[in-house]
Amino acid sequence: MLGLNVILFLALHLLRRVKSSMVNLNNNGYDGIVIAINPSVPEDEKLIQNIKEMVTEASAYLFHATKRRVYFRNVHILIPMTWKSKSDYLMPKQESYDQADVIVANPYLKYGDDPYTLQYGQCGEKGRYIHFTPNFLLTNNLPIYGSRGRVFVHEWAHLRWGIFDEYNVDRPFYISSKNTIEATRCSTNITGINVVFKKCQGGSCITKPCRRDSQTGLYEVKCTFIPEKSQTTKESIMFMQSLDSVSEFCTAETHNTEAPNLQNKMCNHRSTWDVIMKSDDFQNAHPMTEVNPPPHPTFSLLKSKQRVVCLVLDKSGSMDSEDRLFRMNQAAELYLIQIIEKGSLVGMVTFDSSAIIQNYLTKITDENTYQIITANLPQVANGGTSICSGLKLGFQAIIQSNQSTSGSEIILLTDGEDDKISSCFAEVKQSEVIIHTIALGPSAAKELETLSNMTGGHRFFANKDINGLTDAFSRISSRSGSITQQAIQLESKALSITGRKWVNGTVPVDSTIGNDTFFVVTWTIQKPEILLKDPKGKKYKTSDFKEDKLNIRSARLRIPGIAETGTWTYSLLNSHVNSQMLTVTMTSRARSPTTPPVIATAHMSQDTAHYPSPMIVYAQVSQGFLPVLGVNVTAVIETEDGHQGILELWDNGAGADTIKNDGIYSRYFKDYRGNGRYSLKVLAQARKNTSRLSLRQRQNKALYVPGYTESGKIILNPPRSELKDDMVEAELEDFSRLTSGGSFTVSGAPPVTDHTHVFPPSKITDLEAKFQDDHIQLSWTAPGNVLDEGKAKSYIIRISKYLLDLQENFDNATLVNISSLIPKEAGSIENFEFKQELFKIENGTQLYIAIQAINEANLTSEISNIAQANKLIPPQESSVPALSTKISAISFAIWGFAVILSIF
Repeated sequence: MLGLNVILFLALHLLRRVKSSMVNLNNNGYDGIVIAINPSVPEDEKLIQNIKEMVTEASAYLFHATKRRVYFRNVHILIPMTWKSKSDYLMPKQESYDQADVIVANPYLKYGDDPYTLQYGQCGEKGRYIHFTPNFLLTNNLPIYGSRGRVFVHEWAHLRWGIFDEYNVDRPFYISSKNTIEATRCSTNITGINVVFKKCQGGSCITKPCRRDSQTGLYEVKCTFIPEKSQTTKESIMFMQSLDSVSEFCTAETHNTEAPNLQNKMCNHRSTWDVIMKSDDFQNAHPMTEVNPPPHPTFSLLKSKQRVVCLVLDKSGSMDSEDRLFRMNQAAELYLIQIIEKGSLVGMVTFDSSAIIQNYLTKITDENTYQIITANLPQVANGGTSICSGLKLGFQAIIQSNQSTSGSEIILLTDGEDDKISSCFAEVKQSEVIIHTIALGPSAAKELETLSNMTGGHRFFANKDINGLTDAFSRISSRSGSITQQAIQLESKALSITGRKWVNGTVPVDSTIGNDTFFVVTWTIQKPEILLKDPKGKKYKTSDFKEDKLNIRSARLRIPGIAETGTWTYSLLNSHVNSQMLTVTMTSRARSPTTPPVIATAHMSQDTAHYPSPMIVYAQVSQGFLPVLGVNVTAVIETEDGHQGILELWDNGAGADTIKNDGIYSRYFKDYRGNGRYSLKVLAQARKNTSRLSLRQRQNKALYVPGYTESGKIILNPPRSELKDDMVEAELEDFSRLTSGGSFTVSGAPPVTDHTHVFPPSKITDLEAKFQDDHIQLSWTAPGNVLDEGKAKSYIIRISKYLLDLQENFDNATLVNISSLIPKEAGSIENFEFKQELFKIENGTQLYIAIQAINEANLTSEISNIAQANKLIPPQESSVPALSTKISAISFAIWGFAVILSIF
């Protein structure tokens, strides 16, 4: 049992991040940090200067916070193409906006300048990126967040070491084991007062002491913790880095294990410093012994360049089987016509046992230019497979077109094995090119992933799924951050239709897209009859569809102008007597350059896995930087033997999902079926007006500090704009998005097996408890029989008057009678009520409860989060003591900031 739990722990906490950060830690210094400015940000030299000052200050602060272990040595600042060129701007190598560690971009809807880290993995897993707004970097936020350097270290800890915040905006107070109400913080040595602001007018505010809520036992909802400006404690950076005295992370000695914060929930009550010390960075990063501090960081300014892409396509003999050459040509044509951004430079090389440059770089400007390239797509497959020959001529096609391979992209597609592929690895690395690899079929060279990994490119696998190649090509869009220019896949469906039969379908087109919209149909035997109808009833018939001139069995319609918003309906008739496979693909682009489209992205928690490591499927659905909720998100995972598994992803804050309603949809993947490559694609659909845009502030961010107490006065920061209850979410129209999540590789897996004996139920992370008279009511999200799938066999619930009993000695804590409790299906809400008769219940009683789930193979889950139930009979109003202060009128300092009351 212990062994299995250890395996599960290691699998979940030591996963490799798929996103290709270029950061390395060498001799205590971080190299290769990329800070990228979004193309929509106006040019401002002050922005670059402030970034440099922020990182320089952060380096010294980080060095001290990590006890002389690490600092920032060199940083690349990526300047967008929209800015003017300067002599000191260098050309980027493999750095790009979409792989950057830090992005500088305006918030969507102009709401919220809180710095945050997009982080949704498990404890100890790296985050995706840090987001600073230009306003944060250009405005004096010192009283609110502290210095920018301190904020950067707070966010770097999220990003690099996978630790979490030690405050909780939703639960700002808790009842301690000493039966006192405490602010959620670390460490508890941070002092302050708790007040309610009754009225602020002119230059002063009226306050009152916080009262206890008779239902929760905590302070009333509007109670606010105001820290003292002058502190002596050094911890903790993950609570309030803005305090002058704070310069360290909470250690095991200072960590507040009782606080109901995300750090305790996600990391099993471990301190932030404990998690940091167990990270890969710190395994060999010993304290520096030099007397002098480390040098200041060095900065290089890189300006994004025009996109350069060279297709390197396999036409060897094996491509003649299973219609692979046709499928490749269909997908390549779609990429050139519908996906690649206008203004890009594109070339093409084909290879078998040798290679030929079919097209030097051509600028894609209109329909005529892409036809120059598609005319040379290979029509015959023969010969062997020499991948290095293809790559080398790909380099030549770029260089001889007066472009540098550095930062250019190659899309390499092959279905064959090549035992000499490693012979050009050194040349590939020297070229500084980015290689996206597409492995077609189960026999494609096993070293392809090495090429994409070493160059920061995407990796894909297409097999039996006839649309797999189209989906892969559709994912390879610009890495510049110009999301409104990128093509978005709305539909990708393969349909097996019997002879003389019709098939119907619908695709919603929402108001965030509609430009450059294409509807494409492919077939395997004979062109079908096509009828496409827009939401207003306008019909497009077969004759409106343009058939390609290369006989690659595809017909395409470009919707004139802006595609109508609403539901599009299509009907296809297989006019042939025999069954055939038809595919439908629909793509579009943003309707407006100022309104970001709804997008979906997907990836696995790691790109390689060794059985029995469970993996997590992640999909993010967003508009701008705001999460989209209430979406039906489905993952399709295909194996080398052609099996397709379907997995519904959840945003419920349970199981594999870290935070509820953050627009990140997650699920454990455990349906292993042998070794080799697996592919992932995700479909996100919003139907019947179920989706909504969340305007709430993101988690994992620097804490907004409302003010400080100093010399007997409360000095307030400018109030932030708060959303009204009816404004926290906005309804969205129906939409459909499809995206490839790339490929991953599995080893050590049996062909097909029952995983019940391998994986226990997932850990319960949202257990809640409260008193109802003399009963205790519990609620939680049900785990599964195998992680988060199926139904658990039973539960174990234990209770104690002491938190440590459940943390350190769960098996000996008091057992609760659950004979009437039958587990529900995974993802369901469980409710259970019981009367506790072993402990005397009186005013002030505190009880702690935790739970485990057991599956059919008698494997038990990890112990859940520990819930607290408090019995409180509130005192009479007159007996409530004043809290920390008798100040009724306090000074109200704004420091010259404007007060914004609404986001609109």
